[in-house]
Amino acid sequence: MDIIYLLIPLALVLLVVAISAFFWAVRTDQFDDLDREASRILFDEDTPSGKPQPEPKQQD
Repeated sequence: MDIIYLLIPLALVLLVVAISAFFWAVRTDQFDDLDREASRILFDEDTPSGKPQPEPKQQD
């Protein structure tokens, strides 16, 4: 029975953490546009990344 005195406050703390994580995600627009981000991985980038690609060495 003594374990109840530990488990109930622990469950309440975890509930507060989960609710605050949810509100943080909503406030920082984590759920803003789920469809665009899911299809973005399928398309190539229009601009190349920062480093230029090295040219292959020619063999004679």
